[in-house]
Amino acid sequence: MSGVEHPAVRAGGRFAPDRIELIPVDADGVVDLDALEAMLDGHQRAGRRALVSVMAANNETGVLEPVAKIAGLVRSADGFFHTDAVQIAGRLPFRLEASGADLISISAHKLGGPQGAGALIARHEDVGVPAMLRGGGQERGRRGGTENVPGIAGFGAAAAEAATALPAEPARQAALRDRLEAGVRRMAPSAVFVSAGAERLPNTSCFAVPGIAAETAVIAFDLEGAAISAGAACSSGKVGPSAALAAMKLPAEIARGAVRVSLGWSTTEDDVMRFLAIWERVYGNLKRRATERAA
Repeated sequence: MSGVEHPAVRAGGRFAPDRIELIPVDADGVVDLDALEAMLDGHQRAGRRALVSVMAANNETGVLEPVAKIAGLVRSADGFFHTDAVQIAGRLPFRLEASGADLISISAHKLGGPQGAGALIARHEDVGVPAMLRGGGQERGRRGGTENVPGIAGFGAAAAEAATALPAEPARQAALRDRLEAGVRRMAPSAVFVSAGAERLPNTSCFAVPGIAAETAVIAFDLEGAAISAGAACSSGKVGPSAALAAMKLPAEIARGAVRVSLGWSTTEDDVMRFLAIWERVYGNLKRRATERAA
């Protein structure tokens, strides 16, 4: 798996730690294809069939991985490829055939659907996926237990709505994200935007300002009635460095200060302007306190 994978893959407990290898990434968090090819070659020479998992889009930085190229390398080495498409589904066009993946996982809540429903999409019917929950023949023997019919129905409705919005939403959200980043940069010229040099999701911005801790910024925004996160939103409340940012070898000061801002289908220009107004107050206060401490 890549060094920037979501904990659901990285720490899912499906494989023994000594059987897991991390594929290195560059400073933007993009998988090193040469390193992956060398790793696959080593497995093939040893007579082992590799299972490779690389997320299509990162949940913290929004960076897009070259999934089709990765799939080609894995296929050439007679390997098996899974991609976590939870972040990209509904935000950019993404299809099983074009991705080249053998398995794709997605989740309803990222599409605006109910929590607790997801899908594992297989290229072939005979994919050998072991049962997640045993004790029943549901889901063709792969997940025992009564199906969550309301969740599944809500998932389908949300997917249909997301597909309808896809032609226009990516460009609209990208424009809002760019406006937000330009405003932050104007007020804080030292701000560092993580993975800005790579292709990213249109709705995600991850940035840090040297000297300002992420936790401090999150609390300050919360007091202003705005929600941002330090790293992944699903890791809120946890204190510690981001494994993904560590894999990108970002300077410690940037990694400690990185916050993520996410936009969505309901985000408007007024929301971005409100964010920037809050940022101006928050940044001004935090900068003043940092200066006082240094004095």
